[in-house]
Amino acid sequence: MKELEEQFLHYLHQLGYSKATQNISKSSVKEFVDFAKTIDFQSIQPIDLRNFYAYLQERPLRRRVGILSDSMVKHIMYSLKLFFNWLETTQQITYNPISSLELKKAKVNVRQPLKKEEIKLLFNATENMKETAILHLFYSCGLRRSEAVLLNIQDVHFTTNLLYVREGKGAKRRAIPMTDKVKTDLELYVEKERKETENQAFVLNRNVQRMSGSSYNKLLKEILERTEINKEISLHHLRHSIATHLLDNGLSFEHVKEFLGHAFLETTQIYAKLNNKKLFNLQ
Repeated sequence: MKELEEQFLHYLHQLGYSKATQNISKSSVKEFVDFAKTIDFQSIQPIDLRNFYAYLQERPLRRRVGILSDSMVKHIMYSLKLFFNWLETTQQITYNPISSLELKKAKVNVRQPLKKEEIKLLFNATENMKETAILHLFYSCGLRRSEAVLLNIQDVHFTTNLLYVREGKGAKRRAIPMTDKVKTDLELYVEKERKETENQAFVLNRNVQRMSGSSYNKLLKEILERTEINKEISLHHLRHSIATHLLDNGLSFEHVKEFLGHAFLETTQIYAKLNNKKLFNLQ
């Protein structure tokens, strides 16, 4: 079994899957083997996978109280799909038991990305460099709201065109490259509009305190009201939008995954559901 695991992980590595996806795939296969009590994958039937799926719906968490989230169940089943597809491709099984298995989809709040023309309207509607900087943080740099709140002045390196997220989701750190335009606009905000203060927050409110998530939301709504965009959008819409636009411009799913700070490639795919051609090519 160990040799089989190594071959499978090598296969995932060749496809460009991250270490995180490789690790969860390995643990998912092991958990299924323990559940099915067999390594004779040729004998596995759809009912075995259906029973395993039912087990996952109620499986307790191992480090805290509660059960697996729908998202984690989806990750595990996706890993098994990769595994059985690999077994079939390498002719280690003649029948793929997961190919015809239909499972309920995890609930996902899919946001419609903005068109590039709508993004331009938002930037054109800004009234100062602070508003422009905030749009850059959420669109150009793809930050989550919590990441923007925690961003400090020392996290933005103008000399190297890099913005560092020190405390991303799941304690995941990452460096985000800035274009010359983004760097220039952020630098202008710091030089001309950000007040001198001991507060290390990158964006300050009127009271020279760190901007809160609700304040970011309020400011975005104010910018939106100055445009002809007739739809409700949130800060996360901007993050979805840059993900889709980067993919449309030819950036790979793996690179977009790293840009956004996702742990799993499947999460990144959610951001690009409208891009059916790329999704088809990936599969």
